[in-house]
Amino acid sequence: MDPLHSSIALGPLAVYLLLLGMINLSRRPFVTTGARDTATLGVAISGFVVAGPMELFFYERWAAAFAGYAWLLLLALYATGLSLLVLTGRPRLVIYNLRRKKLRPVLEELVPELDSDARWAGDSMLLPNLGVNLTIELHGLMRCVQLVSAGSNQDFAGWRRLEIALASRLRQCPSLLNPGGFTQLFFALVIVAMLTCWLIDGRHELAGELMEMLRL
Repeated sequence: MDPLHSSIALGPLAVYLLLLGMINLSRRPFVTTGARDTATLGVAISGFVVAGPMELFFYERWAAAFAGYAWLLLLALYATGLSLLVLTGRPRLVIYNLRRKKLRPVLEELVPELDSDARWAGDSMLLPNLGVNLTIELHGLMRCVQLVSAGSNQDFAGWRRLEIALASRLRQCPSLLNPGGFTQLFFALVIVAMLTCWLIDGRHELAGELMEMLRL
């Protein structure tokens, strides 16, 4: 693969790994929604989509009809598909850099403040007044815990209230460094170093490769 396509494919992934590494090496848990988590992952792999399927199956007549705007249409199509995936996904909260055994006591203390009728059943929890029904799922290698909706009858406003309250409470809960963050930072820096070397070596051909890719 030439330096241009390598940079397009691996650049977003390097930024994603760098972001994950910084989150996992912080001393505070990080709370985000499943929608934002999925959207970020979609951006991270977008380079592979552009340098792979989009380039491979590029319809040459589009270049003749739309000139350089053909790629904008393809990127807009990918963004539309990713947005559809995000919007149709079930409500979900993702907590990075936290173990489940630390999350459970926080939830047991927090949930009664949000809904006095809340009740537990194993790792599942129902908050009827908020319209939230969730299950705790653990991804041990990443030290990542997810609160995943159980069932389709969910109140997004209730999930939003839970997210804000949980994020506020977890700011007061320091966490240990996650060694996995060093691995993520290492691979991010390796990718950046490789791309830098490739771009320096092939700097004279970059303009021509870009024009060829854009069909200009």
